[in-house]
Amino acid sequence: MIHSSIQIIHDEHTALASMLRSIGMMLDRGPGANPQTFFEVMRAMLFYIDEFPEQRHHPKETELLFPPVARLAPETREAIEQLGQDHAHGEVAVRELQHQLLAWELLGETRRAVFENAARRYLSFYMTHMRLEETVVLPAALRVLSAEDWSVIDAAFETNCDPLTGKYPRDPIYDRLFTQIVTQAPAPIGLGEA
Repeated sequence: MIHSSIQIIHDEHTALASMLRSIGMMLDRGPGANPQTFFEVMRAMLFYIDEFPEQRHHPKETELLFPPVARLAPETREAIEQLGQDHAHGEVAVRELQHQLLAWELLGETRRAVFENAARRYLSFYMTHMRLEETVVLPAALRVLSAEDWSVIDAAFETNCDPLTGKYPRDPIYDRLFTQIVTQAPAPIGLGEA
């Protein structure tokens, strides 16, 4: 049986992986002839990561999913400890990236390499993080958690409703954010001018 929380976690990981790949593609393209759009889109993408995965997704994993899995599947404890550290580091890292992007935008090219190097490390870190969750923690959770555990975890994750998964209506509060990312990011990343 696939629990709703497992499907939601997979869907949110897929949406986040797409966003991370899009950031990488934006870095590869650079600001080009339209730096204002580049910086606006990058800010929106980093804000999305801070707002959804960092604030809604990770706390539920850390507080609800990881503890019972670590208790019932002790072989996962090292991975879960690493993932918990990743969650704490990820929130700080994305905010540092937002600051470094702003520094590049406001202070110029002398700050570009700092942002680009940090962003590429962050993208790699995040993809590795999600892979560890998908290959170690989620299979163990499916094996060891009880129906009662799943009811609590499922109920919590069902409130996420990340519209970038394509399964939920867009939240009016975030509509401008998602519209900006999709319509301004240059093709093939988004729908904007190539």
